[in-house]
Amino acid sequence: MRSRWGLVVKVLATAAAALILGVGSALRTVRAQVEAHALANGPWRTSADIGAASADPSLRAVVALTGLLALNRSETVYYTATTDEAGAPLRSGCRYRIEGTDPPARWWSITAYAADSYLIPNPQHAYSVDRTRAERAPDGRFTIRVGGAPAPANWIATGPPGEPISLTLRLYQPDASVADDLVGTPLPAIHAEGCA
Repeated sequence: MRSRWGLVVKVLATAAAALILGVGSALRTVRAQVEAHALANGPWRTSADIGAASADPSLRAVVALTGLLALNRSETVYYTATTDEAGAPLRSGCRYRIEGTDPPARWWSITAYAADSYLIPNPQHAYSVDRTRAERAPDGRFTIRVGGAPAPANWIATGPPGEPISLTLRLYQPDASVADDLVGTPLPAIHAEGCA
């Protein structure tokens, strides 16, 4: 009887290990395929197929995993950054300066995410800055601080130091020029200012 239970435990442990390895391998493969076909606009990445009917199963899988409530391409264009202008990975505990003018869209937002693709918990609830709340200089330019000391406006929290983060730029009802030129559309620049 004892040997039968031992066999059952071994079979279940082997099945669980195989499942974990299989799912992990599939996720890694899907993400690698999407990254290989990404379009770069400075540090921002996008795909001509995200939210489009032409999206293949791999891309649809990534959107299902990381893009909760994602809209279709006619409504929104998504850009994601995991590096700054110099190509260094974005990390919590570092400070970044995002500078630019309003992207060509009816409305936009920039949001920080943790490595698990969820919002970064913070007591200030400073998760994003958008077109409505962004404060601008007289010439229309804005500067958004990411990480570092909290600020009353144009500030996004990044959480405890040492973790990878990403930024998502959403362009809602973008001008037609965006879809025509995803890599040439003027987007805000991301500059590193130092790390804790």
